[in-house]
Amino acid sequence: MSRYRGPRFKRIRRLGALPGLTSKGPPPSDLRKKPRSGKKSQYRIRLEEKQKLRFHYGITEQQLLKYVRLAGKAKGPTGRVLLQLLEMRLDNLLFRLGMASTIPQARQLVNHRHILVNGRIVDIPSYRCKSQDIITAREKQKSRALIKNYLNPEELPKHLTLHPLQSKGLVNQIIDSNSKWVGLKINELLVVEYYSRQQT
Repeated sequence: MSRYRGPRFKRIRRLGALPGLTSKGPPPSDLRKKPRSGKKSQYRIRLEEKQKLRFHYGITEQQLLKYVRLAGKAKGPTGRVLLQLLEMRLDNLLFRLGMASTIPQARQLVNHRHILVNGRIVDIPSYRCKSQDIITAREKQKSRALIKNYLNPEELPKHLTLHPLQSKGLVNQIIDSNSKWVGLKINELLVVEYYSRQQT
């Protein structure tokens, strides 16, 4: 299973903000702790960037490796294509639309068949959405109620549109990875470097 079940704040302390992993802030005791001192090795810097990506999007090591290989075969810079692939996952788009407070919560909604894409039930969280896809909650009252509990239409990325009253989201276009709308502050080149060095 790709779901991380360990202590979430421990990961946040080590890697920094991971908005997809938890919607809660760190406990006050964590704020008082001093960050570790000492110089980080280049390997550790690359590893931490890779781990940020993994824990934010809630994917396994094997899944991330598969995405890196897929991005390497596509046109364009591998790092940017990798972020585009991850950002266009259905569970991530539900989170970015404000239909779920975290990516694990969005994954649960998809697994329990509460979500429709273009009028069809999709129960695969890694489903890759395309431009002009319409994401909605099922007509069932329970599905609509679950979505409305978390519906939080704050500032949306420009590639998404939300219709809160209808519990409906629209993918306007494939996300532009150059923009500020990628959900995580990360240096994707370090992630690509990490995997290229592992293979040599």
